[in-house]
Amino acid sequence: MKGAMPSKHQISGKGKVVVAMSGGVDSSLAAALLKKEGYDAVGVTFRMWPKEECGGAPGRACCSLEAVTRARAVAGGLGMHYYVADFSAEFKKEVIDYFCSEYIKGVTPNPCVMCNEKIKFGKLLEKARSLGASHVATGHYADVYFDKSRGRYLLREGANAQGEQSYFLFSLSQDQLGHALFPLGGFTKKKTRELAKKMDIKTYDTVSSQDICFTQGGDYAEYIRKKTGLEMKSGDIVDIHGKVLGRHKGIPFYTIGQRRGLGIAGREPLYVTAIDIAQNRLVAGYKKDVFKKSLTAERVNWIAVDGIDKPLKVMAKIRYNHKKARATVTDTGGGLIRVDFDSPQESPTPGQAVVLYDGDIVLGGGWIKEAMVE
Repeated sequence: MKGAMPSKHQISGKGKVVVAMSGGVDSSLAAALLKKEGYDAVGVTFRMWPKEECGGAPGRACCSLEAVTRARAVAGGLGMHYYVADFSAEFKKEVIDYFCSEYIKGVTPNPCVMCNEKIKFGKLLEKARSLGASHVATGHYADVYFDKSRGRYLLREGANAQGEQSYFLFSLSQDQLGHALFPLGGFTKKKTRELAKKMDIKTYDTVSSQDICFTQGGDYAEYIRKKTGLEMKSGDIVDIHGKVLGRHKGIPFYTIGQRRGLGIAGREPLYVTAIDIAQNRLVAGYKKDVFKKSLTAERVNWIAVDGIDKPLKVMAKIRYNHKKARATVTDTGGGLIRVDFDSPQESPTPGQAVVLYDGDIVLGGGWIKEAMVE
């Protein structure tokens, strides 16, 4: 059964734990639960945006003045020490620069995965150790426990069916998982809000964060232009035979599977089916053309196993909000895997993660390199 609190073997006694506090209900309740259990919980909010941007999106930004004020108030009410840590330089390098460079290359990044790996369970874990803490806790809806038979830490789906977040944690190492606590693993979002209200946590009704926090307006191409100085170059939109159908505004405005914003009409809606970065053009097709049967993935991180030496039946997700689908994964060597789905999947997108599951256990995952019809 999925427990709401960390497994006792993960942390001896009631030791010191750093809680990543965003000012929202999830991290606030995580801190409150740990304090209730007797842990020495220390709250940390980290400033991730450049100084001139912090506070630019009140109510949304995890490092806005409003968010910091809420987090500090919750920590104070719980009798916790509280700090604000400046990780803006690291966030720019590991997340913002990555985000921009991937879109410029014509692939679709997943900055939330990188933020978890590099910042929350990277830099924050370093900060935790400097404060004498052994673990980092977050409000993620996921679970982690040590499997003695495998001698490995395992990552498991959270109980929150509408918003479990194991997908975003697939790239964490065994060391990172071994120092991670997810107090909300056994909670639904509804239960989180109800319990937070019952415990008189003032953030119980805060709006959940949506989309990518640092772009503020959701216009990714404009954000990339401002950050990099890159001038967007228009180019051709062609069909699968190379016939010119129209013009695009610049590669970073588009992603595989996109339908809106093409500005062209066909006998039925048209979708971006491929991005040709070398020729600065988009390939457009119909709905049926975005479905692919197979994909290859690189930079694979195995969690539940050391690796595989023969084809393995799995359930796979190609996006966070994608329903898991039956597939077979094969190690093709050179750090690559091939995933063959039982049924074609809609828009597997280079740059996104494919995460592999055995039941509710995350086997591992990798970054989609190429999607194929067969």
